[in-house]
Amino acid sequence: MKKVYIIHGYTGHPDKNWFPWLKTELEKNNIEVVVPAMPHTEAPQYSEWLEHLQSIVINPDSNTYFIGHSLGCIAILQYLNNLAPDIKIGGVVLVAGFSSPIHFTELNSFFDQPLDEEKIRNIVGKIITINSDNDEHVPYWQAEEIEKRFGAELTKVNNGGHLNEKSEYKEFPLVLEKLKEMMN
Repeated sequence: MKKVYIIHGYTGHPDKNWFPWLKTELEKNNIEVVVPAMPHTEAPQYSEWLEHLQSIVINPDSNTYFIGHSLGCIAILQYLNNLAPDIKIGGVVLVAGFSSPIHFTELNSFFDQPLDEEKIRNIVGKIITINSDNDEHVPYWQAEEIEKRFGAELTKVNNGGHLNEKSEYKEFPLVLEKLKEMMN
């Protein structure tokens, strides 16, 4: 059975943004979905988020998929970075993601451990990044960097803001479409 983990971002919550909608849509297709509440979202620490992901993702394999939003993206990349190199993950969709520091210095602990691009590429079947060209928090060059570093497929959303509820994203069919393509 396919299993999807949706990881929210900084100050996020499983019931915000397009996460509940996406969970419902995926469950209609008999896909198991986990949308965990990540620890201390107002003051997130890399070590806590990594430990939390490691405790909830049981036996990851080629039927395991991740979707991250904002800080959830670097949390997923770091999780993958810490897996045994022989594990294979089905795929990852990064939304409003970044792989190097942004203007929120309180998130810098997520960059203390360098990412091993080659290892992550070998573990993940496919990486897709979806970013907006006018995100007020994540500059678009971050998406281009993910594309280059990890061989990701890049999809640009025009005028989408941070691709969250504040930017009118309570549903996000593009994420569902990209994930379904990846799973086929």
